[in-house]
Amino acid sequence: MARNSTKFRAVILAGGSGERFWPLSTPENPKQFLDVFGGKSLIRQSVARLKRLVAPEDVFIVTSAALAAKTRRELPELPRGNIVGEPMRRDTGAAVALSAGLCGDGVMGVFSSDQLVRDVKGFQKAVKAAVALAEREEKIVTLGIKPTGPSTAFGYVDPKKGRFVEKPDEKTARGYLRKGYLWNAGMFIGRVSTFRSAFAKFAPGLAPLCGAPKVSRLKAVYEPLPRISFDYAVMEALSREGGVGVVPGDFGWDDVGGYGAFDRYYPHDASGNVSDGKCAIVDAHGLICVSKGPRVAVMGVDDLVVVATKDAVLVAHKSRAGELKKLVSMVQ
Repeated sequence: MARNSTKFRAVILAGGSGERFWPLSTPENPKQFLDVFGGKSLIRQSVARLKRLVAPEDVFIVTSAALAAKTRRELPELPRGNIVGEPMRRDTGAAVALSAGLCGDGVMGVFSSDQLVRDVKGFQKAVKAAVALAEREEKIVTLGIKPTGPSTAFGYVDPKKGRFVEKPDEKTARGYLRKGYLWNAGMFIGRVSTFRSAFAKFAPGLAPLCGAPKVSRLKAVYEPLPRISFDYAVMEALSREGGVGVVPGDFGWDDVGGYGAFDRYYPHDASGNVSDGKCAIVDAHGLICVSKGPRVAVMGVDDLVVVATKDAVLVAHKSRAGELKKLVSMVQ
């Protein structure tokens, strides 16, 4: 950032469980620690792309208490105290409120630990534009992603009015594209004081976290908190009052939300199969086969996701791979 800019700090939220990548992702080794895309873990990539925007001492990680030690081992360049573990899951509402407590003053950015960005320079340019807007105006700025199609997996934001809309059906999504709506990628930038004011007004139950409670007291503070996302708790109400700014971004963003990402980023054989690890595939088409343990042999089937680790094996039809949360609740 320019020397005369307001102090900028970045927070990466890393408390997710990554259930749509089970069994590669587990509670002990969730999605952000997977290195199956880009050659490094997703959380390490998240920190690396902030390098030219913020110094390591101004990067904070909000994760779960159970993953704090693992996160410190993964990111030894960050100060130990910058990695804070939540004592229990309370969704992104509490995590962002805690972030406002960690960042002191100036401008803060909230980012995810489990997304891909292929154009890092484009991402950095968009963040700089959002910081500049947040310095000029008392708004929370979101980075809106240019859609590549009528996805029903994401919420959308109207860049003209700063209004958020929920995940749509396909017909509605096509209408959003015609109107120029952008995907809501869950990246938010604003003055710390603006975040605190928004919590005080729209989510007062979460506001105590903005006062930077001591880590030793977090459990007592967290126990009565509601479990609610930041979008629901703050951004939707704030957008109705014109308090949301939007900076469009087209920097190769991907939520990599499930096994379909292997189809997007891995090479295919002549039968449209993707494989990673010890996979033998015969007379099969459209498979995603991943092995991090035993040899896997698949023959005479189509359009399956087959994943093997040392502890578990998943076999699912591609059309159902997005529903793994239903299955994970039964096997963990």
